Amino acid sequence: MSQWSQVQQLEIKFLEQVDQFYDDNFPMEIRHLLAQWIESQDWEAASNNEAMAMILLQNLLIQVDEQLDRVSQEKNLLLIHNLKRIRKLLQGKYHGNPMHIAVIISNCLREERRILAAASMPVQGPLEKSLQNSVVSERQRNVEHKVSAIKNSAQVFCCPASCLQKQSDKNSALIKQEMLALQAMLNTLDYKRKEVLSKIGRVIHEIDVLMSNMLTEELLDWKRRQQIACIGGPLHGGLDQLQNCFTLLAESLFQVRRQLEKLDELLTRLTYDGDPIPVQRPQLLEKVNFLLYNLFRNSFVVERQPCMPTHPQRPMVLKTLIQFTVKLRLLIKLPELNYQIRVKCNVLHSNRRFVLCGTHVKAMNMDESANGSLSVEFRHLVTCICSFIIYLFPQGPHMVTEELHSISFETQVCLYGLTINLETSSLPVVMISNVSQLPNAWASIIWYNLSTNDPQNLSFFNNPPAATLSQLLEVLSWQFSSYVGRGLNSEQLNMLAEKLMVSYNDYQLSWAKFCKEHLPGKSFTFWVWLEAILDLIKKHILPLWIDGYVMGFVSKEKERILLKDKTPGTFLLRFSESNLGGITFTWVDQLENGEVTFHSVEPYNKGRLAALPFADILRDYKVIMADNVPENPLKYLYPDIPKDKAFGKHYSCQPNEVSKPSDGGVKGYVPSVFIPVSKILNDSTDPHSPSDLLPMSPSVYAVLREHLSPTVIETAVCCKLFHSYS
Repeated sequence: MSQWSQVQQLEIKFLEQVDQFYDDNFPMEIRHLLAQWIESQDWEAASNNEAMAMILLQNLLIQVDEQLDRVSQEKNLLLIHNLKRIRKLLQGKYHGNPMHIAVIISNCLREERRILAAASMPVQGPLEKSLQNSVVSERQRNVEHKVSAIKNSAQVFCCPASCLQKQSDKNSALIKQEMLALQAMLNTLDYKRKEVLSKIGRVIHEIDVLMSNMLTEELLDWKRRQQIACIGGPLHGGLDQLQNCFTLLAESLFQVRRQLEKLDELLTRLTYDGDPIPVQRPQLLEKVNFLLYNLFRNSFVVERQPCMPTHPQRPMVLKTLIQFTVKLRLLIKLPELNYQIRVKCNVLHSNRRFVLCGTHVKAMNMDESANGSLSVEFRHLVTCICSFIIYLFPQGPHMVTEELHSISFETQVCLYGLTINLETSSLPVVMISNVSQLPNAWASIIWYNLSTNDPQNLSFFNNPPAATLSQLLEVLSWQFSSYVGRGLNSEQLNMLAEKLMVSYNDYQLSWAKFCKEHLPGKSFTFWVWLEAILDLIKKHILPLWIDGYVMGFVSKEKERILLKDKTPGTFLLRFSESNLGGITFTWVDQLENGEVTFHSVEPYNKGRLAALPFADILRDYKVIMADNVPENPLKYLYPDIPKDKAFGKHYSCQPNEVSKPSDGGVKGYVPSVFIPVSKILNDSTDPHSPSDLLPMSPSVYAVLREHLSPTVIETAVCCKLFHSYS
């Protein structure tokens, strides 16, 4: 079943998350019509290769054309219209930058996998539960209801204010005609003016209460959800609802401001002793301007945090001289603001070590996003090291991956005679000078966003707080679901807790234990070990991991407990605890006397897996035990899945057929064959050499048996072992 077919079967709450990241940048119609083709392309590789991205873009347009021909025959007018529009949009938008569409599609596919993984994980951690409880809260519904009510209240002032003006004109005539009625009319006028001012005051107070309490809380909740989403947590939403509330409140305040200006016009027509307008209007206008200032200040947010397109799963880690993107949004959507707001960005830190290069001043407009919000996206920013730092450190300064910086953004809003200076900042970022620093930099980002709600604590790592173990394990599971498409179950998380030498309860874990101190008896830290496993899965065993066939995190002791009562030949796959980025398999066997034995091979690392796919290794693996004929001992994947049923679809090809010696090889040479054999000695306590592991396919062994005797084969293996030990 295709990934898109699985997505369509999700519950509505997950489908709403999918809907959030499909827009005009990559329309969902194309994702639906070309699902199989899109999933069969390597968009992630194309996002870093312009030539490959251009080829994929051209092929994408060809696929759209083919769909267009098909729907034209079906005379589906609406779909024909949409496909023509989409084709024109794709060609115009990405012809000059094909890598951008590759990045977008790669991100969409990754987010789909992440949602599928989240949907398949029934257990929620404490962080996710708290976030989901606040996503669609009663408070949010109350905010939207009250904002709409305030908007309606502000609009009714149009009539009373204009009536007052007509009343004053009438009073002017009455003064000339009926002097005796003047006092009565002044009393009526005074009452009406006080009534209007009182109503305006109540509306302003309601807006103040709503902004100070409910709306501020909703905004803080959204920012916290964004923090968690940046480190792999569940997708966050709610920004469109916040924009609707901010916009309605801004319109209401400007409406009230205009009514106060009309009241000022009435003073030029008629005023009197005790007139409430000169006394109350300045105070009300000052309060309205103050609320507008705060509303605009809070509405300027970073919609998408800084991220390098080359490392989309590692936002807020920026490498010098590599482009990164960041997107800002003004939650007040007024047509008068379009193209008037120019945003400037800078790097903030006490030592002023970095500067921004590239286009760092851009205008906000409503064309940057599919929903017409007022936003701006910086796509070509680059961080550079200041020249005086380079002078002091010719090889470049030492980058500390716990040193936090921030990208600040400032602009100015001028509207209806009101000028407001706005400023916002990204979440803290880590600058690196070499890709090798990326793992530790990402660990810093994880720890910061897990441990604090403060968006600007740049001195956080001067004294980093401890983290709750249960929350940390939840975040580690998110790393796997977001980066390699499948999170960790409770058994795997328990093993990680044991690895950290803490039981799985709400105990506190220090930053040093997570990322600084070496594991007992090892030369690396817990995080370096885990990051190497993530890299191994991503590059070499991703399909097996997504299918759930890699148990991965299981100790040697637990491994034996699981296998001891299983059928001989049952095996499981686990990550090495002593080798970085290594995976091994262990199978159970039974001796003639009934004794159960276990065999584990030397871990395969990325170097060996780059030469031969892991699924093929499992298929072709052979063992010579004493004088027995080589055979594959791997029969069933734990608990009882036939090996070929589990891994058959992942085999890269059929076993290679090896030519017979009589066929001849390269002229002047005798054909050679690689013998993939492991030899297990009777004394199982003897150490095994790395050269014991030589994978052999059935066809290769058949050819050898045809031309060589078992004695010759064993002699060759023993000679190989002798040379390896010597």
